[in-house]
Amino acid sequence: MIRVGVTGAAGRMGRTVIETAGDREDVTVVFAVDATDEETVAGTPVHEPDDIGALLATHEPDAIVDFSVPEATVAFAEVCREAGVPLVTGTTGFEDDQLDALERASEDVAVLKAANFARGIQALLSTVHAAAEALLGYDVELTETHHNGKQDAPSGTANTLLDALAEERDFEETYGREGIDPREDGEVGVHVRRAGDVRGEHEILFAGNDEVVTLTHRAEDRGVFAAGALDAAVWVDDRDHGFYTFGDVIEG
Repeated sequence: MIRVGVTGAAGRMGRTVIETAGDREDVTVVFAVDATDEETVAGTPVHEPDDIGALLATHEPDAIVDFSVPEATVAFAEVCREAGVPLVTGTTGFEDDQLDALERASEDVAVLKAANFARGIQALLSTVHAAAEALLGYDVELTETHHNGKQDAPSGTANTLLDALAEERDFEETYGREGIDPREDGEVGVHVRRAGDVRGEHEILFAGNDEVVTLTHRAEDRGVFAAGALDAAVWVDDRDHGFYTFGDVIEG
């Protein structure tokens, strides 16, 4: 059994990670961190972010699972680097300099970053590559939907899907349309919806040659992402330093 600390513990995903870990035999949560007034999350005591260094020294976790905010993740990554503790993060919305900081941390410790820990998304990414290659010349549109509290837009998963598409063709993104705005050749429309408690839905539409192909992934429960993040924590334990993705976990 591996020992993990959870940062961003009072958020939707952090809370679900702790709850999901309680049902597993291969992982246990030894501490939780969040900038919140809550004293416990799912029965686990919550500590201040500034306590992370002392918590790593006291509890000696095998990995940190992080679902916080970019600036906090970067700070956690530096403390993990100093302590030699792997970091698994599902935080999204990073700026380029923040991503650079994570990559610098990965020079000394394993850092695994994923915008989405659902295994179905990994299958979708592979399918996007195949469809983009086979359907050259088809128009492409991407739509994503999340709960009304999600801060970054488009989602990290949507950007990952766009990255996969970019490996197969050149395009320019256009974000929504308004007024007289006809579709241009070589563009991909990106559409963002925020409503209710939607866990996450992504659709890529290919249209051309009098046919339409849609590729869709919908998460029915946040436990899907939490299970994947914990799988990643188990996988990253004792890995050499480096920058990893959830695809590395799936590939074994």
